Amino acid sequence: MQLTGSEIIIECLKEQGVDTVFGYPGGTILNVYDALYAHSEIKHILTSHEQGASHAADGYARSTGKVGVCMATSGPGATNLVTGIATAYMDSVPLVAITANVVLPWLGKDTFQEVDIAGVTMPITKHGYIVKDVTKLADTLRKAFKIAQSGRPGPVLVDVTKDVTAAKCNYEKKVPEPIEKINKFTDEDIEAAVKLMKKAKKPFIYVGGGAIISGADKEVKKFADLLDAPVCDTLMGKGAFDGKSERYTGMIGMHGTKASNLGVSECDLLVALGARFSDRVVGNVSSFAKNAKVIHFDIDAAEINKNIKTTASVVGDLKAALTKVNKLLDKQDHKEWMEKIKEFKEKYPLDYDHSKLTCPYIVEETDKITKGEAIITTDVGQHQIWASQYYKYTKPRTFLSSGGLGTMGYGLGACISAKVGNPDKICINFAGDGCFRMNLNELATASRFDIPIIEIVINNHVLGMVRQWQTLFYGGRYSQTVLNDKVDFVKVSEGLGCDAYRVTKKEEFGVALKAAIKNKRPAVIECVINEDDKVFPMVPGGKPLSDVFDEKDYEKQ
Repeated sequence: MQLTGSEIIIECLKEQGVDTVFGYPGGTILNVYDALYAHSEIKHILTSHEQGASHAADGYARSTGKVGVCMATSGPGATNLVTGIATAYMDSVPLVAITANVVLPWLGKDTFQEVDIAGVTMPITKHGYIVKDVTKLADTLRKAFKIAQSGRPGPVLVDVTKDVTAAKCNYEKKVPEPIEKINKFTDEDIEAAVKLMKKAKKPFIYVGGGAIISGADKEVKKFADLLDAPVCDTLMGKGAFDGKSERYTGMIGMHGTKASNLGVSECDLLVALGARFSDRVVGNVSSFAKNAKVIHFDIDAAEINKNIKTTASVVGDLKAALTKVNKLLDKQDHKEWMEKIKEFKEKYPLDYDHSKLTCPYIVEETDKITKGEAIITTDVGQHQIWASQYYKYTKPRTFLSSGGLGTMGYGLGACISAKVGNPDKICINFAGDGCFRMNLNELATASRFDIPIIEIVINNHVLGMVRQWQTLFYGGRYSQTVLNDKVDFVKVSEGLGCDAYRVTKKEEFGVALKAAIKNKRPAVIECVINEDDKVFPMVPGGKPLSDVFDEKDYEKQ
């Protein structure tokens, strides 16, 4: 049948099972929005800013496991997606960004609102297309969705000239091709890894976001039990392994627990599952796990030996690889090693000042009130780390945060889309006051669509994490990190159509959170804490993980 390019875009979205799109209309993409008008089966969430749309598409993908979709017009509309696309790229999130551009004869002539968005996003996408022929549009969109989901997932951009959105051609519906798991590992790779595992006396498992993407949480648990090893995770790996398990030692790296950092420093075998050995995990490369042989499981061959030299590697889908490993690995016994790790956990527990309102208290109360069943999103900074430390994640896709890019302003858009994709879940975003200023306009999106998310603003009137570094490493010179001004977050939130609460004492927080949950409306809870509260433990940048220090160590200095 003959359809316009705009109608083909909508039909291709339907082919792919897309039920929700996040976007913002404009001149060059008007034809697409006109076609969308007749299709109520696709929910469109009009965000307050295109960056909010790209973060929302990202959060939707992370929380549901589907491909996230965002749309924007040409020029500034398209460039406003860039930070969200880069965020998705760094954290391996399947996302398709559809933009429109000026008509083909006017490309490359500095036309009004013209930007080479395919060129701009080339380094931060798995692939980018500019469609100049309507007969190639449908297959291009199909390729985009397949690429976004294949192998190591990531964002794909499809830019379509406006004349293509208006032109007509024959369209034939197609069933999407299945996404095959491409495994490059051999039986010999698996056997070599298992051989090392059987020789280990002090193994440690390090779990990253790849375990969640692969859906390998059950296989990871079985593997940990067979290997009889402790388990740590990265920020991206939260929920891939049960945070309440006796084997769990907490996060690894710059703000990892002492149990994880000291344990990895002493282990004789480190098994990395879907993790990329980022600088925030490794610290000093030459001293990282220096006593250990390293086995690296990852779907991306480019990650093997990129940051850390490995003894053995298994390249492919983690779920498939661990299924094979679990069939070959006999039940191991490392009772003495597990006791040592237990001693680390008992000697160096996470702790905080219980006498006042603090973010760790707020996160723990949130965990208790939601019974650990909420989807938690965060922005970036101290609150992000506290949210990763003190909420016990037991299931995958329940912690959404910008790990690789560290994007302030990510959390609110992601929280809105997590609620859209998971309507039966309580969805809560933790934001610092600095991050809240970057994305509070998306409260208008939540109130416009009556999406009952809860935004918890940890307000210490400073850029907390940057101030912490200024305190510890810059002689207390607080250059441009004090935010103690006249902005009233409660009034702003109410003005944007949300319920709002201000909390200054411990006993007030639970009351506010329970009310927000009960009322089922978009709500903001501003929590005022001390400007000098710090995130501990901490490893100074570039230092060995064994140099980890906590608040007690800091006070002794």
